[in-house]
Amino acid sequence: MKPANSTAASHETTAITIGSPRYHRANLALFCAGFVTFITLYDIQPLLPLFSREFGISPAAGSLPLSLSTATLAVAMLLAGTVSESVGRKPLMSVALLLSALLALLTACTHTFQSLLAVRFAQGMILAGVPSVAMAYLGEEMDSSAINSAVGLYISGNAVGGMCGRIISAILSDYIPWRSAIAVIGCLSLLLALLFIGSLPAPANFRRRPFKFGYLVTSLQLHLKDPGMLLLFAIAFFAMGSFITLYNYITFRLLGAPYRLSQSTISLIFLVYFFGSLSSSLMGRLLQRFGRRFMMRVSSGVMLLGTVVTLAEPVQLIVAGVALFTCGFFAVHTIAAGWVGRRASSARAQASSLYLFFYYLGSSISGTAGGIFWMKWGWPGIVLVITALLLLAAAAAEILTKMESRPRLRTAQNG
Repeated sequence: MKPANSTAASHETTAITIGSPRYHRANLALFCAGFVTFITLYDIQPLLPLFSREFGISPAAGSLPLSLSTATLAVAMLLAGTVSESVGRKPLMSVALLLSALLALLTACTHTFQSLLAVRFAQGMILAGVPSVAMAYLGEEMDSSAINSAVGLYISGNAVGGMCGRIISAILSDYIPWRSAIAVIGCLSLLLALLFIGSLPAPANFRRRPFKFGYLVTSLQLHLKDPGMLLLFAIAFFAMGSFITLYNYITFRLLGAPYRLSQSTISLIFLVYFFGSLSSSLMGRLLQRFGRRFMMRVSSGVMLLGTVVTLAEPVQLIVAGVALFTCGFFAVHTIAAGWVGRRASSARAQASSLYLFFYYLGSSISGTAGGIFWMKWGWPGIVLVITALLLLAAAAAEILTKMESRPRLRTAQNG
């Protein structure tokens, strides 16, 4: 076994540094990975009202194609990190991206709600091979000075992919059947998956280990016993739950009276994802300047302010509120995701898997449960749910920052 200092020295010489050709190739590849993951995951979100009408189901039931895929994604990711340590980070992500694109093409053949749910179930399970594995790749391969910017760029790929999926499917569904619109997205995803395979540098610091179920269980338990990790998982659950709840039901609101906007017009609201992409890519520099605690407070406050603004009646103010909310959300997600990587001293893939498990679990539960509040109380009910979730996320962040400051205070006092 190599000494710890030898391993650290080896990582320093092989780590991907800012500005190097490998840095740009890795960022391009992982931007594509995030893009494909989120364009295929969220391309159906603006179509939820169409499902309700076509299949004669309630808004809560109509949200199931999205909630089911995020739920299976969450569960499968608990296994994906450990599997990637046996088969390799790049091979697992490559297969997952290719199969997800093919499943999007298969959506064109779904003619019942049950068959649509089956495809979305499989797609969520397959996509589990990307998010936590990508985070583990970044943690292993990036130099410490490059990790924040690399995570920010990867998450910006998530934001742009989610935006494009929602906009493309919504606009195309006004002109062609929604199944064909999803198939078009599948073709684009297939091309980007091939670009990912050709661009991502081979891992230099990855150490393959045989798959052991016992290791999976003990590594997950290790993180679940850490109160700080539990708080980070809570932030993921509540923040993502609020985000999906807003985007699931803003379409229902704008399709109905008094707005009665078309799918194409409503899709333009997803352009605010550009602001989310920008905020995540800038967060690395802002964290270095202002620190996590301050930026988490600011980001959570921006989300809450945006939520309140959406209560206004004019469409312009609603869009402004959604834009504020989106900027705040991607900032919170970037901070929390990077925090997980820094806090996990071992089994980083499993730590990322757990973080994203709670992230998508919040999406699935809140995304569907929000439909009950929508049917009973309309948009004020949605705002109530989102506000409660945001306050819980902010409380978890405050507790964690206080927890992490205690050892430093004791050390200073003893010194």
